[in-house]
Amino acid sequence: MKKALLIIDVQNDYFPNGKCQLYKPEIALNTIKDLLKIFRKQNLPIIYIRHESIHGTFFNPNTNGVQIHNDIKPLDTETVIVKHYPNSFYETNLQNKLVEIEVTKLVVCGMMTHMCIDTTIRAAKDYGYEITLISNGCATKELKWNGVNIPADTVQSIFMASLNQKFANVITSTEFLSNEITR
Repeated sequence: MKKALLIIDVQNDYFPNGKCQLYKPEIALNTIKDLLKIFRKQNLPIIYIRHESIHGTFFNPNTNGVQIHNDIKPLDTETVIVKHYPNSFYETNLQNKLVEIEVTKLVVCGMMTHMCIDTTIRAAKDYGYEITLISNGCATKELKWNGVNIPADTVQSIFMASLNQKFANVITSTEFLSNEITR
């Protein structure tokens, strides 16, 4: 049972001065940097997902905003898969790549929790993967519904609670890294 780190949409448009800044994206970024160190040290597969908009206001092709954040720049040996929809499996070669490298366990982190993280986790479960979602390795933003502003912290908590146990084992990076070190 081989595991891989799946990093979803950690792209410049989600950070300050980007076209769709999230709430505290730097916290998730720093968590992802720690995860990368462990996966690289153990020579485990790392797969980046990079969203490119077809008709969007951000993640436009050939812009700085669409690029993966420089702090976690992929190595030449790491896979980058481009997607155009929230589900990282939809119309991409992600499933084929995971089968090819014999991955059965996914450790997931990235952005946006309420959109691409949620959608990809649910699809991965349908494919039969064992999924660990790193809660502090994800970022989201405030949402509005029926004239009510829903704070980003609330959005994050609701999605973590919704995904936990039914779709993924939702844990913090501290819990994950302490388990990795003791193995």
